[in-house]
Amino acid sequence: MFAVFRKPKTFRLRALHSQKKFGVAGWSCQEVLQKGCLHFQLPVAGSRLCLYEDGTELTGDYFWSVPDNSELVLLTSGQTWQGYVSDISRFLSAFHKPHAGLIQAAQQLLSDEQAPLRQKLLADLLHTISENIAAETRAEDPPWFEGLESRFTSKSGYLRYSCESRIRSYLREVNSYASVVSVEAQEEYSRIVDIMCRELRAAQYNGSYFDRGAKAGGRLCTPEGWFCCQGPFDVDTCASKHSINPYGNRESRVLFSTWNLDHIIEKKRTVVPALAEAVTERDGREVAWEYFYSLLFTSENLKLVHIACHKKTTHKLSCDPRRIYKPQTKPKRRRPARKCR
Repeated sequence: MFAVFRKPKTFRLRALHSQKKFGVAGWSCQEVLQKGCLHFQLPVAGSRLCLYEDGTELTGDYFWSVPDNSELVLLTSGQTWQGYVSDISRFLSAFHKPHAGLIQAAQQLLSDEQAPLRQKLLADLLHTISENIAAETRAEDPPWFEGLESRFTSKSGYLRYSCESRIRSYLREVNSYASVVSVEAQEEYSRIVDIMCRELRAAQYNGSYFDRGAKAGGRLCTPEGWFCCQGPFDVDTCASKHSINPYGNRESRVLFSTWNLDHIIEKKRTVVPALAEAVTERDGREVAWEYFYSLLFTSENLKLVHIACHKKTTHKLSCDPRRIYKPQTKPKRRRPARKCR
C-alpha cells in the first residue's frame, strides 16, 4: 500500500475578544491549538478550538473534514462561543449607546469578512448602530439632511411634509376625475371635492401620520420614530415583521420613501369612480362625502406597507353601499289640531 501524503490544514485563527486574525497551518488539531496559544500568549491547558461559523468544537476526528482557510476561535477555560451570532450579540448589547469604538469594530469585522451572508448581517448591523435617532435638527445630524432643501430644519418637519405630499397627490387625482363625470353632475362633484380640500387643509393634510412628535392617535410611528409594516391589504399583520426608522440616518430616510400608503379599498379603481357615480345618481339624496373622505385620505382605509408587502393586484373590494348617501330624515307627522269644546 502507498502512504497518503497530505498537506497541512490551513486556518484563520483569532482569540475570543480579539478582532485580529492570523494564518496558521498544522497536521493536527493539537498542533494548531499550540501554535495559537503561543501566538496569543494563552495557556494550552483547558483551551480548545471552535469554528467561527457555528461554534462547533474542532476535534481530532473532525479536523481533516474542515475546509481549508476556515475561521477558528481560540477559547480558554470557561469561555464559550455560539457562532458568529455571538459577535452580533455583543454589538446588540451596546446599541443603546453606540460609540466610535463599536462602529470601528463592526467596520473591521466587515472588511475582513468574505462570506456573503455574514457580510449582509454585518452591513445591516453597521447601518443600525450608525443611526442618530435621537437627533432632530439639521445642526444635530447634518448627514441626515444631505440632498434636502435648506428650508427643512428638522427631521419631523421634513417627514410631515413627505406625508402631506402623498395626501395632496391623492387629492389631485380626485380633482382631475371631474372631467370624467357627466356635465350635469360636475358642479356637485366639484363642490364635494372643495369640501374635502378644506377638511384636509384643516387637518394639515394628515402630515402627522409621519411625525413622531404628534399625539399618539395622530401618528403611525412610535415616539422614537419607528414604523412597522401593517402588511398587505388582505391580511391583518406583516408576516415578515418589516420595520424602519427614517429618523435614524439618510439611508433609512431614502428607503422609507419606497414604503407605500396603500388604499385597502382601491382609490383609482373603486373609491373615486364610486364617488362620481354617487354624485351622478344621487336623485335628490345627499352624498356622504365624509365616508369617501375617510376612504381616500385617512388611516381608516390606508395601510403603511413595505414595498415587498405592497400587492399591486386588484383588491376586489367595494365601497359600503349603506354609507354612500346620508340617511334621509323623515318629516315629522303633524298631529291634527284638537277641536275646542
